[in-house]
Amino acid sequence: MPMLEPRLQQSFFDCADLLYQVAEPLGRPMGEALQACVGCLTGGGKLLTVGGPLAAHAASLLVRGFERERPPLAALTIAPDPTPLRALGHPGDLLLLFDDLLAAPAAQALVEAAHDQDMAVIAFTGAAPAWRHALAETDVLLAVAHERAARVREVHLLMLHALVDGIDVQLLGEQDPA
Repeated sequence: MPMLEPRLQQSFFDCADLLYQVAEPLGRPMGEALQACVGCLTGGGKLLTVGGPLAAHAASLLVRGFERERPPLAALTIAPDPTPLRALGHPGDLLLLFDDLLAAPAAQALVEAAHDQDMAVIAFTGAAPAWRHALAETDVLLAVAHERAARVREVHLLMLHALVDGIDVQLLGEQDPA
């Protein structure tokens, strides 16, 4: 068992290194994503999430709350094809796309379907995707370049938590220290 400890520890070191590398470059796009989410929600829109377990987690955090109680926010997870997006998406809504488990054509089709519905997109991706040309100027690309999908998902999870915390602060104000 002691031989495995360095390998286990390396996962923590690799994740910490990646977090340090992406923290500054992702600051501005994360701020843009936060503004888009708050604008959508305060404007009466909803957040549609797609793309595996992180998408379901995102919708759950928005509906059920994050670190404090608040009214539920309008969010739901949809199947990863354009049909539910066309059925449920409306102008002013926002698509949160987690592309790590989607094939590139499926991700591009979802982005195009969102645009057909006059929706903006926040795309959580690994390295800049081949379909990035489909993104509009109003969309936000949150790309985390790393060769290991697990590291990318770990950063996406932290980004998601930071985003939902930011939404809570924007909607409810700073929380009083306990």
